[in-house]
Amino acid sequence: MTENTRLHVGDRAPGFSLTSDRGQTVALSDYAGCKVLVYFYPRANTPGCTTEACDFSERLGDFDNAGVDVIGISPDSPEALAKFREDHGLGIELLSDPEKTVMSEWGAYGEKLNYGKTVVGVIRSTFLIGADGAIEQLQYNVRASGHVERILRDWPV
Repeated sequence: MTENTRLHVGDRAPGFSLTSDRGQTVALSDYAGCKVLVYFYPRANTPGCTTEACDFSERLGDFDNAGVDVIGISPDSPEALAKFREDHGLGIELLSDPEKTVMSEWGAYGEKLNYGKTVVGVIRSTFLIGADGAIEQLQYNVRASGHVERILRDWPV
């Protein structure tokens, strides 16, 4: 398995400008001066991704109280993301990266192990970006179930 490009704590978060499920362009620079949690997930309306998105939405008040905005990014189309939001009453920002360009820049797309086989795909990953634009916390290859609870327990959000 080849090594994917990976970011590290202290690195400047790569900028992006993507389309949301509401058809608006959202850029990381829109959050300048704020803390933001960016997470990458493989596909809307699949079991693990739904669990993770619902957990982030259910705990959005905790992130709001900590002054942290939450953004989920997947390769789904804006239309698929709109259905995902509607189906599950999601309150987080959902962005579309169909070319997987942003995912690749963040190290969240590439080779990974899936049921013991090496495949190329989205690597479920989460990043906490500080108000200065630097990565404060990160985790690659996360498990969806319990992920949000682990972030709130272990990360200084």
